[in-house]
Amino acid sequence: MLNVTPCVPCTAHFEAILFFRHHRMLRAAVSEAQAWFCLADLARLMGKALDERATLKLDADQRRVVWLQANGEWCRQLMVSESGVFALLVHHYVPENRALRQWLTHEVLTVLRDQHNVTLDNPKVSQLKWPGTSLSVLHWRDESWIRLRDMPNVVPEAAPRSKRSLWTHAFRRQP
Repeated sequence: MLNVTPCVPCTAHFEAILFFRHHRMLRAAVSEAQAWFCLADLARLMGKALDERATLKLDADQRRVVWLQANGEWCRQLMVSESGVFALLVHHYVPENRALRQWLTHEVLTVLRDQHNVTLDNPKVSQLKWPGTSLSVLHWRDESWIRLRDMPNVVPEAAPRSKRSLWTHAFRRQP
């Protein structure tokens, strides 16, 4: 018997971007600069019956359930990440999948990246000025990142502690 872990509650919601191939629709969305694809639409394009059980071979971060709006209607959909799509294409090999992969890579992902290239999610590099030096800082997803090799410039070295014995310290306190 297969023991399926329950899905995380569905709280995310996205407006789908629609693509068509051979009169079949593919709903896609972008979340945190990552492309997500509707599993039901992908299965139809692959000519395979893929359901939640088929995604169990994927890692947990390659699948999620979201509310997806398309054609004015909201529906709960199982979505697969970009890496999950390519894993499914390899696992469920059909000769047509090569053309599907090329279409996804050269047309769909290009459009998704171009449409969301103007968001503030893109990493930006700036200079942090310190007295006597400056550091390169990467700003990405509301966090600042500094290279590990630059850390000695950020965190001062601790002064070495003198290695006096406990007896020397005790005798100094007495008058």
